[in-house]
Parts: sequence; structure tokens; C-alpha cells
Amino acid sequence: MLGKPIEHSRSPQLHLAAYRALGLTDWTYDRIECTGDQLPGFVDALGPEWVGLSVTMPGKVAALAYATERTERAVQVGSANTLVRIGDGAAGGGWRADCTDVDGVAGALAEVGVVNLSGSTAVVIGAGGTSRPALRALADLGVVEVSVVARSADRAAETLECARVMGLRARHQDFDPGALTAVCREAAVVVSTVPADAVAPYATAVAQAPVVLDAIYDPWPTPLAAAVQAAGGTVVDGLRMLLNQAFGQVEQFTGRPAPREAMAEALQRSSTGDA
Repeated sequence: MLGKPIEHSRSPQLHLAAYRALGLTDWTYDRIECTGDQLPGFVDALGPEWVGLSVTMPGKVAALAYATERTERAVQVGSANTLVRIGDGAAGGGWRADCTDVDGVAGALAEVGVVNLSGSTAVVIGAGGTSRPALRALADLGVVEVSVVARSADRAAETLECARVMGLRARHQDFDPGALTAVCREAAVVVSTVPADAVAPYATAVAQAPVVLDAIYDPWPTPLAAAVQAAGGTVVDGLRMLLNQAFGQVEQFTGRPAPREAMAEALQRSSTGDA
């Protein structure tokens, strides 16, 4: 796994549990500090035994640019969290980029029964790197209109254009509490992709939505999660996103179905300190 900082990532527990459950006892999965600028040189130097890489910030855009093949959804969201070797590594080959972060959002929502949002509206809070996979997941689920909440229209411009490319009707919404309350009350789902303290002052407004996915998972519960629970809504934490995006990575790396129960148990153990 490539990224910086990376020492607190839970991904090694998930992947190693998967490989052991699949009988791949000699497979390894390590945290490796690597920036976006360093990524091309690092991957160039890898031996043929490397089958794939998970990539987190700040290397996701660099991973997409580096790849020799790219999935349509990775191109659409403009980043890749997954690189998979294609061809014969000993003979060169190449790397395919994908974005399983889309699966992370969709899978986390599915865990609380959100599987069909046909004709619905949604709200995405934030216009950074996590917002675009969230938009793609919402579009795949049938959302037709989305409000992107950001400090200014300029900051939201590229994300709004990305949403429109996905076929969504998209508009900017600032952090005005009254307006934010209104759009969240009308939405089927809210996905918050910003740090906990950034959305905390607006938690009561966002909690008007029936379902809120908060991409944060440490510390938990966030002020937003607490507000949603107090309002009687359903809140999903970022660990469910992490788990669901890892399923697709394991399947692409191994060519076998992910052992989902074993991975979920490993995540639970790591969350309770029993790992």
C-alpha cells in the first residue's frame, strides 16, 4: 500500500486476512510511504512478483496517470486507488488503474439497505478527492440530482463538472445552515467527505437526511454521526467504505472472490484492539 502518511491504515489487516483465508500464505501486504511524485519510480523498480498495489493519498492522481490501462470509472473520477499488473511482469507488461472507492461508497450504503436511489436527490459534502467516487456511486444507484456542498462555487467547479459528465444534475450549495437544512431534508442520502471538525458546526442541518455516510472513521463517533443518531437517522461510518473498497482490490489482485466474512471479522478485531 502506497501513501503518505500511512502508518494508521487498517488495509493491511483486511488484505492479509483475505490472503490467509484464500490459502495464499506467502502473500504479503505492507505499508510503504510514497508520494505522488515518487510513485512512478517506485513502481518502475518493482519485480515480477508484485501483482498489485493499493494507493491512497497523495498518490491517487499519479497512479491514474502512470497506468497503461485505465477503467472508465477511474478516468471519470480522475484518480485510482488500485494498480493491477497486466501481462507478464518478467517481460514488462503494464498496470491497470481502477477506483474501487466507488465500490466502497456503494457497498457501505448497501449494508444499510440503500441499493436503489432511482430518481432521488443526494448531497455530497466536500469537493475533494473522495467526493468524485461518491458521485459515481450515487449515479450508479440511480440518483439524478446532487448538491455539492463547498465553501465556494469556484472550489466546487471541477467536481460539479465531473458530476455532470456522470449524467447528474448538479449544483453548488454553500454552508448556509438554513439552505443546507433544506437540501439535506429533501435528499435520500448525504455523503460527507470532509474532516469531522469541518462539518461539525453544521451537523444538525445535515442530520435532517434519513441516511448519512460519514467517510471518517477515527475518532468515532464524529459530531455528525452523533447528530444523525440523535435525530433518529441512519449513519454509516468510513470503516464500511474501507471494507467494501478492499473487496474489489482483493478480487482484482487474486482473481478470486473476496472472503468477505473473514475480512469483516479482521476489521472488527482491529477496531476493538483485538487484532
